[in-house]
Amino acid sequence: MSRIGNRLLTIPAGVEVSIADDNTVTVKGPKGTLVQKFASVIKIEVKEGVLSTVRANEIKHTKQLHGTTNSLLQGMLVGASEGFKKELTIIGVGYKAALAGNKLNLALGYSHPIEYIIPEGIVVEVPKPTQVIISGINKQLVGEVAANIRAYRKPEPYKGKGVKYVDEFIIRKEGKAAGK
Repeated sequence: MSRIGNRLLTIPAGVEVSIADDNTVTVKGPKGTLVQKFASVIKIEVKEGVLSTVRANEIKHTKQLHGTTNSLLQGMLVGASEGFKKELTIIGVGYKAALAGNKLNLALGYSHPIEYIIPEGIVVEVPKPTQVIISGINKQLVGEVAANIRAYRKPEPYKGKGVKYVDEFIIRKEGKAAGK
């Protein structure tokens, strides 16, 4: 039994949801429009401002899709109404970020600067050279961009240098013990 698949999703004020015959859901809100096609074994219904998902059978694969579909719909509703945001912190001497048009220039201790091209639909802000804020309406794309930027220099456990999420905790190691 999928508990997540059975939850009822309340459609926020100012958000319109339309479902096509081929199970394509369009969510329009103040932040933008999201469109996604879902499997035909999951029936998506809109009744009186509430979105629900019903599975057609009890096959294992269908049960797996049930919770996934409901969770993706929840992400679409939140994205179209509020949007998503990830914050990164850059730690290290000389490590910094700068915004130049649709490119994010990163200096992360390598012999060369790193240029990251920002994809369509993503807004990147750099309030301080050591802070990067990534926002957008597509939850998957926001997380992917944040993970790609973090992957250029993951935080290391000895000094904590690198690119990390704001709420991430780095387990620190002691390093070499002193000699005799």
